[in-house]
Amino acid sequence: TMQSSGHRFRDVEHHPLLAENDSYDSSSSEADMAERVWFIRDGCGMVCAIMTWLLVVYADFVVTFVMLLPSKDFWYSVINGVLFNCLAVLALSSHLRTMLTDPGAVPKGNATKEYMDNLQLKPGEVIYKCPKCCSIKPERAHHCSICKRCIRKMDHHCPWVNNCVGEKNQRFFVLF
Repeated sequence: TMQSSGHRFRDVEHHPLLAENDSYDSSSSEADMAERVWFIRDGCGMVCAIMTWLLVVYADFVVTFVMLLPSKDFWYSVINGVLFNCLAVLALSSHLRTMLTDPGAVPKGNATKEYMDNLQLKPGEVIYKCPKCCSIKPERAHHCSICKRCIRKMDHHCPWVNNCVGEKNQRFFVLF
């Protein structure tokens, strides 16, 4: 039996993403990598993500040129400059990984009659279908109106990383 979720949703559209069982292979070509990158084409989110990078770069400039270089203590400047720049690079790399990693999107349009017949449901077993993206919704999946997909274990959509935070990119978000 298929039931529609009781939640209200907006329309959805498809974006490139990793397949459910896909994993990163370091020997893959650049063309393969382009297919693996998850990117949301949301104007507001892209502006917020760029602002995040600009703020980190500006903070780096202020710390380095306003606070550390004028200091009379050479080793204080070197140690704190290296430490701050390492943390800035780690923050930006975590931001980039959060932004470009599939958050756990449910394959869109998989609620077809053929697929449903192949599931071999037990009597009384219920599955839920998202009315907007025609996907079978796993437990704890929610539809994002910005990403326009159902996301597994969705926490929230963060405009600062221009992506949802879900089961596959939450660790990068926490590191960010």
